[in-house]
Amino acid sequence: MYHKTILQPQIFYSLSIFSDHSIYITMGVITLENEFLVAVSPAKLFKAYCLDTDALMPKILPEYIKSSEIIEGNGGPGTVRKITFVEGKGLNYVKQKIEAIDEENFTYSFSVIEADVWKFAEVEKVIYENKFVPTPEGGSICKRTSTYHIKGDGEINKDKIKDVYGKKTEALFKVVEAYFLANPDA
Repeated sequence: MYHKTILQPQIFYSLSIFSDHSIYITMGVITLENEFLVAVSPAKLFKAYCLDTDALMPKILPEYIKSSEIIEGNGGPGTVRKITFVEGKGLNYVKQKIEAIDEENFTYSFSVIEADVWKFAEVEKVIYENKFVPTPEGGSICKRTSTYHIKGDGEINKDKIKDVYGKKTEALFKVVEAYFLANPDA
Protein backbone atom coordinates (compact mmCIF):
# COMPACT_ATOMS: atom_id res chain seq x y z
CA MET A 1 0.00 0.00 0.00
CA TYR A 2 1.25 3.43 -0.92
CA HIS A 3 0.68 6.39 1.36
CA LYS A 4 2.67 9.59 1.61
CA THR A 5 2.11 12.45 4.05
CA ILE A 6 3.85 15.80 3.84
CA LEU A 7 3.40 18.43 6.52
CA GLN A 8 3.90 22.02 5.45
CA PRO A 9 3.22 24.58 8.15
CA GLN A 10 2.54 27.67 6.06
CA ILE A 11 1.99 30.32 8.70
CA PHE A 12 2.21 30.09 12.44
CA TYR A 13 2.87 32.38 15.33
CA SER A 14 4.06 30.05 18.06
CA LEU A 15 5.59 26.59 18.02
CA SER A 16 5.92 24.45 21.15
CA ILE A 17 7.94 21.22 21.21
CA PHE A 18 7.45 19.02 24.28
CA SER A 19 9.66 16.31 25.80
CA ASP A 20 7.54 13.59 24.17
CA HIS A 21 8.44 15.20 20.80
CA SER A 22 4.85 16.28 20.16
CA ILE A 23 4.58 19.60 18.38
CA TYR A 24 1.79 22.08 18.98
CA ILE A 25 1.19 24.99 16.68
CA THR A 26 -0.63 28.04 18.02
CA MET A 27 -2.64 30.50 15.92
CA GLY A 28 -2.04 30.03 12.23
CA VAL A 29 -2.48 27.62 9.35
CA ILE A 30 -1.34 24.02 9.00
CA THR A 31 -1.34 22.34 5.59
CA LEU A 32 -1.08 18.57 5.19
CA GLU A 33 -0.63 16.78 1.89
CA ASN A 34 -1.53 13.10 1.51
CA GLU A 35 -1.51 10.71 -1.40
CA PHE A 36 -3.51 7.49 -1.45
CA LEU A 37 -3.23 4.79 -4.11
CA VAL A 38 -6.63 3.29 -4.97
CA ALA A 39 -7.23 0.46 -7.47
CA VAL A 40 -10.26 2.26 -8.96
CA SER A 41 -10.24 4.57 -11.98
CA PRO A 42 -10.30 8.34 -11.31
CA ALA A 43 -13.69 8.71 -13.04
CA LYS A 44 -15.34 6.03 -10.89
CA LEU A 45 -13.65 7.20 -7.67
CA PHE A 46 -14.58 10.84 -8.35
CA LYS A 47 -18.19 9.89 -9.05
CA ALA A 48 -18.45 7.82 -5.86
CA TYR A 49 -16.65 10.23 -3.54
CA CYS A 50 -17.84 13.54 -4.98
CA LEU A 51 -21.05 13.09 -6.95
CA ASP A 52 -22.83 10.05 -5.48
CA THR A 53 -21.76 10.52 -1.87
CA ASP A 54 -25.31 10.78 -0.53
CA ALA A 55 -26.38 7.41 -1.93
CA LEU A 56 -23.13 5.48 -1.81
CA MET A 57 -21.41 6.31 1.49
CA PRO A 58 -24.26 5.21 3.80
CA LYS A 59 -24.54 2.04 1.69
CA ILE A 60 -20.89 1.01 1.91
CA LEU A 61 -20.23 2.39 5.43
CA PRO A 62 -23.47 1.63 7.31
CA GLU A 63 -21.60 1.02 10.55
CA TYR A 64 -20.39 4.66 10.49
CA ILE A 65 -22.64 6.78 8.26
CA LYS A 66 -26.38 6.87 8.92
CA SER A 67 -27.21 9.35 6.15
CA SER A 68 -25.78 11.95 3.81
CA GLU A 69 -27.95 14.61 2.22
CA ILE A 70 -27.80 17.95 0.48
CA ILE A 71 -29.57 20.50 2.67
CA GLU A 72 -28.84 23.57 0.55
CA GLY A 73 -27.88 24.00 -3.10
CA ASN A 74 -27.80 21.79 -6.19
CA GLY A 75 -24.51 19.87 -5.85
CA GLY A 76 -22.27 22.63 -7.20
CA PRO A 77 -20.10 25.17 -5.39
CA GLY A 78 -21.88 26.60 -2.36
CA THR A 79 -23.87 23.41 -1.75
CA VAL A 80 -24.11 22.32 1.89
CA ARG A 81 -24.19 18.61 2.72
CA LYS A 82 -25.05 17.15 6.12
CA ILE A 83 -23.55 13.79 7.02
CA THR A 84 -25.16 12.08 10.02
CA PHE A 85 -23.13 9.41 11.77
CA VAL A 86 -24.29 6.27 13.54
CA GLU A 87 -24.87 6.80 17.25
CA GLY A 88 -21.88 6.17 19.50
CA LYS A 89 -19.15 7.19 17.04
CA GLY A 90 -18.21 10.36 18.96
CA LEU A 91 -19.53 12.66 16.27
CA ASN A 92 -23.22 12.95 15.47
CA TYR A 93 -23.08 15.07 12.33
CA VAL A 94 -20.90 17.28 10.18
CA LYS A 95 -21.82 19.88 7.58
CA GLN A 96 -19.64 20.33 4.52
CA LYS A 97 -19.71 23.15 2.00
CA ILE A 98 -18.60 22.40 -1.54
CA GLU A 99 -16.03 25.01 -2.53
CA ALA A 100 -15.19 23.79 -6.04
CA ILE A 101 -15.96 20.79 -8.22
CA ASP A 102 -14.48 20.00 -11.65
CA GLU A 103 -15.81 16.79 -13.21
CA GLU A 104 -13.51 17.08 -16.22
CA ASN A 105 -10.28 17.27 -14.19
CA PHE A 106 -11.50 15.15 -11.24
CA THR A 107 -10.93 17.84 -8.61
CA TYR A 108 -13.16 18.53 -5.62
CA SER A 109 -12.77 20.77 -2.61
CA PHE A 110 -14.99 21.25 0.40
CA SER A 111 -14.80 22.84 3.82
CA VAL A 112 -16.13 21.57 7.12
CA ILE A 113 -18.39 24.38 8.30
CA GLU A 114 -20.09 22.78 11.30
CA ALA A 115 -19.95 19.73 13.53
CA ASP A 116 -21.87 18.99 16.71
CA VAL A 117 -18.74 17.87 18.52
CA TRP A 118 -15.83 19.73 16.96
CA LYS A 119 -12.90 17.45 17.71
CA PHE A 120 -10.54 20.39 17.63
CA ALA A 121 -12.30 23.30 19.32
CA GLU A 122 -9.24 25.33 18.40
CA VAL A 123 -9.92 24.95 14.66
CA GLU A 124 -11.83 27.69 12.90
CA LYS A 125 -12.28 25.75 9.66
CA VAL A 126 -10.75 22.97 7.59
CA ILE A 127 -10.58 22.95 3.80
CA TYR A 128 -9.99 19.70 1.91
CA GLU A 129 -8.85 19.74 -1.72
CA ASN A 130 -8.88 16.44 -3.62
CA LYS A 131 -7.50 15.56 -7.03
CA PHE A 132 -7.83 12.09 -8.55
CA VAL A 133 -4.97 11.25 -10.93
CA PRO A 134 -4.78 8.10 -13.12
CA THR A 135 -2.09 5.47 -12.61
CA PRO A 136 -0.64 3.37 -15.47
CA GLU A 137 -2.38 0.31 -13.95
CA GLY A 138 -5.84 1.88 -14.31
CA GLY A 139 -6.25 2.98 -10.71
CA SER A 140 -5.95 6.37 -9.08
CA ILE A 141 -3.80 8.39 -6.80
CA CYS A 142 -5.92 10.63 -4.62
CA LYS A 143 -3.91 13.73 -3.84
CA ARG A 144 -5.42 15.48 -0.85
CA THR A 145 -4.44 18.80 0.69
CA SER A 146 -5.99 19.58 4.09
CA THR A 147 -5.69 23.12 5.41
CA TYR A 148 -6.47 23.73 9.09
CA HIS A 149 -7.13 27.31 10.17
CA ILE A 150 -6.45 27.67 13.90
CA LYS A 151 -8.54 30.02 16.06
CA GLY A 152 -6.99 32.87 18.05
CA ASP A 153 -4.70 31.41 20.69
CA GLY A 154 -5.81 27.81 20.15
CA GLU A 155 -3.22 25.05 19.97
CA ILE A 156 -3.32 21.98 17.80
CA ASN A 157 -1.15 18.87 17.76
CA LYS A 158 -0.05 18.45 14.14
CA ASP A 159 1.06 14.86 14.76
CA LYS A 160 -2.47 13.89 15.85
CA ILE A 161 -3.96 15.41 12.71
CA LYS A 162 -1.38 13.75 10.49
CA ASP A 163 -1.74 10.32 12.08
CA VAL A 164 -5.45 10.15 12.86
CA TYR A 165 -7.01 11.94 9.91
CA GLY A 166 -4.53 10.65 7.35
CA LYS A 167 -5.32 7.09 8.45
CA LYS A 168 -9.08 7.69 8.47
CA THR A 169 -9.01 9.11 4.95
CA GLU A 170 -6.87 6.24 3.72
CA ALA A 171 -9.29 3.75 5.33
CA LEU A 172 -12.24 5.48 3.65
CA PHE A 173 -10.65 5.15 0.22
CA LYS A 174 -9.81 1.49 0.90
CA VAL A 175 -13.48 0.80 1.74
CA VAL A 176 -14.55 2.49 -1.51
CA GLU A 177 -11.90 0.47 -3.37
CA ALA A 178 -13.08 -2.80 -1.81
CA TYR A 179 -16.69 -2.00 -2.74
CA PHE A 180 -15.84 -1.42 -6.40
CA LEU A 181 -13.55 -4.44 -6.61
CA ALA A 182 -16.40 -6.59 -5.24
CA ASN A 183 -18.98 -4.80 -7.44
CA PRO A 184 -17.19 -3.88 -10.69
CA ASP A 185 -20.43 -2.93 -12.44
CA ALA A 186 -21.56 -0.56 -9.68
